[in-house]
Amino acid sequence: MQKRQLGATGPVVSAIGLGCMGMSNAYGPADREESIATIHAAMDAGVTLLDTGDFYGQGHNELLISEAIKGRRDEVQLSVKFGGMRDASGAFIGFDTRPQAVANFLAYSLQRLGTDHIDIYRPARLDPDVPIEDTVGAIAEQVEKGYVRHIGLSEVGAETIRRAHAVHPIVDLQIEYGLLERGVEREILQTTRELGISITAYGVLSRGLISATPLTVGDDDWRGHTPRFQGDNLARNQALVAKLNEIAQAKDITVAQLAIAWVAARGEDVVPLVGTTKRARLKEAIGAVDVTFTERELQEIEAVVPVGAAAGTRYPAAMMAFLDSER
Repeated sequence: MQKRQLGATGPVVSAIGLGCMGMSNAYGPADREESIATIHAAMDAGVTLLDTGDFYGQGHNELLISEAIKGRRDEVQLSVKFGGMRDASGAFIGFDTRPQAVANFLAYSLQRLGTDHIDIYRPARLDPDVPIEDTVGAIAEQVEKGYVRHIGLSEVGAETIRRAHAVHPIVDLQIEYGLLERGVEREILQTTRELGISITAYGVLSRGLISATPLTVGDDDWRGHTPRFQGDNLARNQALVAKLNEIAQAKDITVAQLAIAWVAARGEDVVPLVGTTKRARLKEAIGAVDVTFTERELQEIEAVVPVGAAAGTRYPAAMMAFLDSER
């Protein structure tokens, strides 16, 4: 497994990370045993970066990871998002990143994960009621205490990144980045590179849109509530994927491998996070690490899916409002 360093001061991690959200029923029912087996397979293949959030399944995801890494904690780096609040039905009710909330959320995550430290800790979104300096300062206190090793950010814009980095070194920004979502290239990527901050990219397969076969979204799958998976938008996006699939077939790789490799090729400071709950899909994703492109192939991909080609926003309007990265 190839390695990449997160930021100028961060840990060395595998060139591809495993996003674990889907293992807590985010996209419909997930098989617990297969999810744990997938984490084990990832670790066996040299994947060291596991990404989660304390609100994934209201703590379920952290407990699952704890079970999977028991006895192997030193083989992985745990990246944890915090601050998302949900009610008993699972609906989001906002974000809380006050300093006292930082200490509280962290305490619960350490307990659920069965660990004495978290490698990269980050607010899931910018709390509009709390200055980012206060949040990062509170995490920095936990770094001094040894409960957190490094600080990351998630879905924030260039100004917020600069303000946060001025308080404590930020090692990576987690943000959606892929062939169908390139908003990070407008200003954010230039800022992170100037400051020596890496990108951990989620959504590289656009939540399953980029697939060799058309995706069917069930009633219990939250993707069905997002604009890119609805009506004419879905049809237009699947047409883009069909063209990408032709390029992938000509290169003798899968379209998912093409999409993952494209993100990895954006620079040594970019680490794709692949969210999967099955070992077969994981094996496919890991195969993308060794895929390279000629300049001509990159131009061909760009011509098929230029910036802004995707139809529909990546989240519903209410959730888009929480994205400082879109302001």
